[in-house]
Amino acid sequence: MSATGESSVRLTVVGCSGSYPGPDSPASCYLLQADDGERTWSIALDMGNGALGVLQRFVDPLALDAVFLSHLHADHCVDMTSYYVLRKYHPSGTQPRLPVWGPKGTAKRLAKAYDLPRKPGMREEFAFRSYRDPVTVGPFTVEPFAVPHPVQAYGLRVSVLGRTIAYSGDTGPTAVLDAICADADLFLCEASFRSCDDNPPDLHLTGTEAGEVATRGRVKRLVVTHVPPWHDAKEILAEAVAAFDGPTDLASCGAVYPL
Repeated sequence: MSATGESSVRLTVVGCSGSYPGPDSPASCYLLQADDGERTWSIALDMGNGALGVLQRFVDPLALDAVFLSHLHADHCVDMTSYYVLRKYHPSGTQPRLPVWGPKGTAKRLAKAYDLPRKPGMREEFAFRSYRDPVTVGPFTVEPFAVPHPVQAYGLRVSVLGRTIAYSGDTGPTAVLDAICADADLFLCEASFRSCDDNPPDLHLTGTEAGEVATRGRVKRLVVTHVPPWHDAKEILAEAVAAFDGPTDLASCGAVYPL
């Protein structure tokens, strides 16, 4: 974890466990916040298993300005069903529709996950939008990049107040990652595989591959994330450190990175 301190931009790791929640962390969820001098803006990248509970330690979920889903595997989106309940039935009354960006079919996927009819599904609580061009929410600009994975998936490049945060999402090796993380202040990169194993193609990265991408991208800090609980995370971190000589951390639930 980086040193704590006051900053106008910060990333909080809400959940970082790969593929399913672990004993120390929910599945994928990252809170990005920025103070533009008028107010604090908050967006969430992914909302995996167990994330909504831990998110409440750091922000009122009703205060989120948008959610960006990298893809529709359960460990990245399923807690949107609980978030739907919170927004629909909260005692404070009807909430405004929250913008939710994701792959095509996000509204249908989430309605099915909660056993709702397709229409309206969750459309009265969330304003679903599919990735296409860069998106602006307050001071944030979020640029999506399609990446290889068994389902439609995206890496995200977030620019805010002169800083850049890159998020790989879930991805196999691809040159697209070089564009996502180029000169980023912080690169949040998945590393679910070990280099010593015979890994399937177009699914995930190894720690070594994460480090190599960070080196090519000249990133200022690499944060390795999405390590499944069945692996020794320190082993995957060691792979990344061997391939990247800049500051490198292993993501942990509750870690805060001022930028």
